[in-house]
Amino acid sequence: MPLPAAEISPKSDSVLRHRPFLLFWNARVASTIASQMQIVAVGWQVYQLTGSALDLGMVGLVQFIPSLFLALLVGHVADRFDRRKIARICLFIEGLAAAVMAVGSMQGWLTKEAIFAVVFILGASRAFEKPTLQALVPGLVPAHLLSRAVAWAASATQTAVIIGPALGGFIYVAGAATVYTCSSVLFLLSSLLISLIRIESALPKREPATLQSVFAGIAFIKSRPAILGAISLDLFAVLLGGATALLPIFAHDILSAGPLGLGLLRSAPAVGALSVAIYLAHYPLKRRVGRSMFIAIAVFGLATIVFALSHSFILSLAALVVLGASDMISVVVRSTFVQLETPDAMRGRVSAVNSIFIGTSNQLGEFESGVTASWFGAIPAVVIGGIGTITVVVLWIRLFPELFKVDSLTNTQQTPSASTSK
Repeated sequence: MPLPAAEISPKSDSVLRHRPFLLFWNARVASTIASQMQIVAVGWQVYQLTGSALDLGMVGLVQFIPSLFLALLVGHVADRFDRRKIARICLFIEGLAAAVMAVGSMQGWLTKEAIFAVVFILGASRAFEKPTLQALVPGLVPAHLLSRAVAWAASATQTAVIIGPALGGFIYVAGAATVYTCSSVLFLLSSLLISLIRIESALPKREPATLQSVFAGIAFIKSRPAILGAISLDLFAVLLGGATALLPIFAHDILSAGPLGLGLLRSAPAVGALSVAIYLAHYPLKRRVGRSMFIAIAVFGLATIVFALSHSFILSLAALVVLGASDMISVVVRSTFVQLETPDAMRGRVSAVNSIFIGTSNQLGEFESGVTASWFGAIPAVVIGGIGTITVVVLWIRLFPELFKVDSLTNTQQTPSASTSK
């Protein structure tokens, strides 16, 4: 899957010339397209089977549970073993899980309970995959290019989030089994691409496994208030403001858009996010990055409220585009800041704790959205979430003033570069 030519420029070419990072970029695109196609199929299939907002929320909860219980183990594994091998195995498992769902859909035995069981396995695999891939990025490029690498990595995700849901909604016309089959192929392709990465220092130095080393990621984050503030801000903002679990309801009941419309709605945030990611890959933020992150999250909350109140498909798409654009500013600032402030030997464990927060905000946020929608209805639930996000921004400015005052993203740690191909 070649990199789109329109996205290559002299300013970003120094990042894209590193073959390990380019392989990583394409692997991220393939796996995220697969994941997004699968999400559309699962959401539509579950809602057709049950017609329940709570069951849509349960999909997120089932994915979150293994992430929560495995997080500390995941971080320790990522800091002790070759991160490429861990990611490759996880993606292979996800490919097999998608194949099982394809067979189940074709043969008619894929019930709600069976979907939840496979989603649980996917959640356990992604618990290992996500922090491992996050910790792998700094070793793919020189340290001074990390901010741009993070933006390019985010562009990979957002490119896929644009393509994946729309493609999944379109292919769903041929049946859920077709969507799951395509997802399986892409997961396996991503696993292959990761296996082709050749870098120096891919195998972290192993330290003895002790209780203290397992919990070291938590201790490190607690000792750095700015890092704690950045991670927890994302947790509560997205936990309250996320409405993605309810998109099948908006597409089906409010906007009358069908599965293709659902795919477009899921793609819309990524359109805004990709635009911002490409811009930041060329022109990284240089000053007042902390303030920019807080403003972006406040805009995220406002866009959530607009989406909730809209009965126009076009206005809903526009609100989701703005939502995605503002969220991407926060993602790039937070990810770069946390990686630069964390020593390489700790990145796996810190990324694992970060993944708990991200998983809580995404998967548990989906469950929260499903519960509140079952209590109050979909529109009030999303409005309440948007207001909650803005409230969190105001509180966090007071609780973590040092994060608000962060002026620039500078490398305070010696980050070993492993960008030379073997």
